Amino acid sequence: MQKLTPFTLITLITLFALQSCTQENKNQLKFADTTKIDDVIDHYVDEDFYPFVYARIEDLDGNMIYEHSAVNKTLLPNTEVNGDTWVRIWSMSKIVTISTVLDLIEDGALQLDDPVTNYIPEFKNLKVAVSDNGSSLLDSEWQNKENACPIKLVSNDSVMTVRHLINHQAGFYYATTGFSCIDSLIAKQNLPKAKNSDELIKKMSELPLIQHSGTDYFYGTNTTVLGLVAERATGKNLNELVKERITDPMHIEGLRYRLPENIDLLPRFTGRDSVLRVARKGELDILGPDVPDYDVNHPLYLGGEGMVATADGYADFVRMLLKRGELNNYRFLDKETVEDIYAPHTQKDSPYGYNGYNLWISGESMETKKQGEAGLWIGGGYECTYFWADPKRNFVGIIMSQNNAVRKPGYELNDSFRSAVYQQIWASEEENKYTSN
Repeated sequence: MQKLTPFTLITLITLFALQSCTQENKNQLKFADTTKIDDVIDHYVDEDFYPFVYARIEDLDGNMIYEHSAVNKTLLPNTEVNGDTWVRIWSMSKIVTISTVLDLIEDGALQLDDPVTNYIPEFKNLKVAVSDNGSSLLDSEWQNKENACPIKLVSNDSVMTVRHLINHQAGFYYATTGFSCIDSLIAKQNLPKAKNSDELIKKMSELPLIQHSGTDYFYGTNTTVLGLVAERATGKNLNELVKERITDPMHIEGLRYRLPENIDLLPRFTGRDSVLRVARKGELDILGPDVPDYDVNHPLYLGGEGMVATADGYADFVRMLLKRGELNNYRFLDKETVEDIYAPHTQKDSPYGYNGYNLWISGESMETKKQGEAGLWIGGGYECTYFWADPKRNFVGIIMSQNNAVRKPGYELNDSFRSAVYQQIWASEEENKYTSN
């Protein structure tokens, strides 16, 4: 065997390093021209669909690959929106709460198949709302939902578990089901006005379920109850649990239940009258007449709706999921636990993908429509916040706005933006494939 001289060895190492750098640069996501992507965001703001839109893309290590912001200066004069702007994220709180509970499960504080009443005995006598003829409100015969009213109440025929809460199968719902006979009940309770978690539990214990637990998927306040279970299981509130288990050890600055001092949230907007305007009290009625207040003196933490975040901070959280449970040299969740989050759990027969643990996994139809690819992890919130993660290319996309009831076709923003992003990605990958050959 021929001996390597020092010069030859140094040359080989140099060539190997250059080859590695070239391969790394080739695989790194980048956009040569962002004009078409910027134009999508500008269009939806210029046409008064949204008061502002801020979009951001980060790679696995948190390096910013793309950002763009557009603000309607008529509605928000002298306002700058960037990656550090605090916004209400509503249902993007859910995956945070679910992750917290999965961490508690890893620690043995509770189990997926524990009965909810082990922690919330006040729910032992929960009833199920059925139609006057005894059929489920979710039966297809009630396409005209008013025909199902008035309701009658029957006993829940199964044991509600922690798993049911995570999978939206427990039977809790929002005040927007379309069945006036139960929407009016939850609106009357006005859940965000509960003084604390115990009063919230009392209010919810007086409401019927919309289905027998475990029988179907129905999106609602299930994750809110999940947060209450976490509090009862640990003796700590959700604010403390998130800080101790997520944001402090992983150094995530922009994700919390309470606003930092001297920070004001942007106004609430709606397009429900086909004109974008400031929303009036009661128009964001998903929980009843009121909404979460984020008041530091109000010890109520809604695990399904109650967090605020910056785009930068929420991207950090999603990057933790992409890194399979680890961020900034701290392991939060086991790799197997994160894999379970994006595994199929409900809505498995949907042509558009399936639901993991409150994380939508896109199907082939997204690529057919040229809006992305199968296998993307997707979530969003009530006031038009949105995120997705691409586990194939290891990047995170965040879209932040604050609007409810967007007029048509403004709701196409997320698909349009994602489409513009992937059109560039596919073109770049095709070019790299051609040049490499």
